[in-house]
Amino acid sequence: MFSGIVEEAATVVAIDCEQGNIHIELSCSFAGELKIDQRVSHNGVCLTVVKKTDQTYTVTAIKETLERSNLGLLQAGDRVNLERSMLMNGRLDGHIVQGHVDQTAVCTNVVEADGSWYYTFEYPYNTEMAKQGYMTVEKGSVCVNGVSLTVCNSQRNTFEVAIIPYTYHQTNFNQIRKGTAVNLEFDIIGKYLSKLMTINK
Repeated sequence: MFSGIVEEAATVVAIDCEQGNIHIELSCSFAGELKIDQRVSHNGVCLTVVKKTDQTYTVTAIKETLERSNLGLLQAGDRVNLERSMLMNGRLDGHIVQGHVDQTAVCTNVVEADGSWYYTFEYPYNTEMAKQGYMTVEKGSVCVNGVSLTVCNSQRNTFEVAIIPYTYHQTNFNQIRKGTAVNLEFDIIGKYLSKLMTINK
């Protein structure tokens, strides 16, 4: 379980392909603190640490993950947003994030707004999925590349988020341009509510 508050942006050291899977080696400041079998969110995707050194660690993304996320597009040198699992005795500063990416979206616009930034994202719309909570709502929560954000200007298959300078510089949002694919996880509470409404009809 995560909160969508990114700790830092790691650097991809190497990508190793093995059949339909990829092994991603990353470098970050807390690599030495990680343990084998520990879960870490990578651009919003929960992955398991399978190998580590004092400076780097490795995770594996399988076919299912690669089909639903942007991890298959990673190259050496790219930055990846990281968050370790939430501590149960800590504050929930973001929102409840599972690390189970629903789908990708594409950035269609970036506007600088005198010290902050507005990003617009578009995702494939499916009526049946929307009925199950796979959508955004105005002032609701959404997780983009592992970052907990508040939705503004929610439309049928697009939405905007406003990014403060701290988030812009501490995450890989500063590398997102028009055409960049990002990972989306819609609000789990919205999904459960939508499901209950369907059951009770």
